[in-house]
Amino acid sequence: MNDTVIEINNLVTHYGDRKVLENINFSVNRGEIMVIMGGSGSGKSTLLRYLLGLNRPTSGSISLLGNNITRASAKQLYNLRKEMGVAFQGGALFGSMTVGENVQLPLREHTRLDATTMRIMSRMKLEVVNLSGFEDFMPAELSGGMIKRAALARAIVMDPKLLFFDEPSAGLDPVVAAELDELILHLRDAMNMTIVVVTHELESAYKIADRITILDKGKILLTGTVPEVRSSNNDRIQDLLNRRPSTESLDPEEYLRRLTL
Repeated sequence: MNDTVIEINNLVTHYGDRKVLENINFSVNRGEIMVIMGGSGSGKSTLLRYLLGLNRPTSGSISLLGNNITRASAKQLYNLRKEMGVAFQGGALFGSMTVGENVQLPLREHTRLDATTMRIMSRMKLEVVNLSGFEDFMPAELSGGMIKRAALARAIVMDPKLLFFDEPSAGLDPVVAAELDELILHLRDAMNMTIVVVTHELESAYKIADRITILDKGKILLTGTVPEVRSSNNDRIQDLLNRRPSTESLDPEEYLRRLTL
C-alpha cells in the first residue's frame, strides 16, 4: 500500500504575471500531520487553494490520494472531494442554519441517506468535537472556539481520509487553542486521518506537527520534524521562529527600478 497521500512535484503558480509559488516539492504520508507555516505573503494560503483543487497551476503536479488533480476533470474533482474535509479559518457556518443542519450539509449534498441517519451521524461527529447537545443552536449563539469545532464536525462528518485545516487557532484564547490542538491529535489517532494544517501559531505547530513545511516568498525553506526546524541554521527560519524583523536590505538600484516600472 502506498503510504504517500499527498505528493507535489515542481509546482509553479502565478497570479497574472506574478509568480506566487516556485518549484514546490513535498509529500505527506498516511496518518501524518503536516503543518504549513510562513509569514504573511509567504504563499501558504495560496498553496492550500491549489491543494484543494480550486486553482490550476502554471506547471508541476499535485497528487491527492493517488489522483493527479492538475489533470482531473470537474467530475473527478467532485468525487475526490467526498474523501476530503476542509475546516475554514472563520468556520464558514451558514448563519441561517442550526449547528446540526450545518454539520449535515455534506451528507445532504453527497449522499442519499434518510433524515434520521443524517441526524444520527451529525450528532456523532458533534460528540467527537465535544459539542453534544448544541445541534439546535444557531451559529450566532456559539463562541469562537465552538464555531471552529462545529466547522470541524462538518468537515469530518463523511469520515474523510484527508483533512485540511486553515488557521485553527486564529482568534482563540490560549486555553481554547490548546483544546483544539488536542482535538486535532485525537482525530489523527482515533480516525487515522491525514491532516494538513496551515497556521502561523508556533506553539500549536510544535505540539501537533509530525513535520513542518516552512514557506517564504513562495519557496520552501525547509520541510522537517520539529527538532529539525528548531535547529535550522537558516537565518530566515530563525527570524520567523523568534519573531525577529527581517534583516534583508534592498539594493538601491533595485529600489529605483521598482519605483520607475
